[in-house]
Amino acid sequence: MTPPLLDVTDLRTVFHTPRGAMRAVDGVSLSLSPGETLGIVGESGSGKSVLGRTVMGLITNGRSTSVSGSVRLGGKDVHALTPAQRRKLWGTEVAMVFQDPMTSLNPVKKVGTHLSESVRLHLGLSRAEARDRAVDLLRQVGIPEPSRRAGQYPHELSGGMRQRVVIAMALACSPRLLIADEPTTALDVTVQKQILDLLQTLGEQLRMATILISHDLGTVAGRTDRVAVMYAGRIVECSDTASVFDHPRHPYSKALIASIPRLDTPPHTLLPTIEGRPPNLLHPPAGCRFAARCGFATHECTTEAPELVAHGGDHGEENGGGLVACHHPLGAATAKEVTA
Repeated sequence: MTPPLLDVTDLRTVFHTPRGAMRAVDGVSLSLSPGETLGIVGESGSGKSVLGRTVMGLITNGRSTSVSGSVRLGGKDVHALTPAQRRKLWGTEVAMVFQDPMTSLNPVKKVGTHLSESVRLHLGLSRAEARDRAVDLLRQVGIPEPSRRAGQYPHELSGGMRQRVVIAMALACSPRLLIADEPTTALDVTVQKQILDLLQTLGEQLRMATILISHDLGTVAGRTDRVAVMYAGRIVECSDTASVFDHPRHPYSKALIASIPRLDTPPHTLLPTIEGRPPNLLHPPAGCRFAARCGFATHECTTEAPELVAHGGDHGEENGGGLVACHHPLGAATAKEVTA
């Protein structure tokens, strides 16, 4: 059996604030094989982006942060590496597409310089070779007149073009793992498809694993092999994509899917919403963190936190190793009813 490219075990990221310790990521475990695409979904503030940055090694132990658990990439413990060793890892082994393209680009450096720096450092290309590589990358991500755009500054590009530059930077050295945090947020639907097709093609050609962090459940449904649903810093459900969307086991997963607009819904019909608000991560509840918003919650849910365990049926280990953290997981029949 092929060992996983990425193996995350009991990962915890805590931010120390004047009001106390905020557990942004609280005991997350997951693995990813070469060429596999994992979608991570959940509401804003659920810990998706912090998880991605911690996996990459951008968040480490310091004055205001504490990181524990294990992140192994290709057998290397990312958080045991020195800063210099981690920098060698970034670009060739793991790369990230950040959510905000404007803050990801240096305003005083030209677009071509952003792309050529990494390939010269990691791939040893000459200045001319690096420029050709930069222009080719801009062409791959659908930027018109790539030679001219390479000589421009970030503020001269539109938001969508800047997002494509950030994607090109991440792909410059053909990383083994790509963490894409809302990679198509600023793009129109046509360019979204081009970018997602490119990521899929590279994943197949290079056996590049991808973590796709997104609010767009439609994109995740059609572009991933597995889905992890995050809520309040924890994974509450993880299984193959078809199982999660066809038969969600966790009430939160069900509620997210129910909020997707449907073509067969009559005009002006109000979309279902999840009542209430996520818990305060400075003082998380003792039991299930979704209990206060869940219509299936019992006394047990408010006092005892459920473990993320394998569930029988469609989500059992015999069908892709599905996991759910719920004292009263939905059955296949119930899940079908509530998502219809």
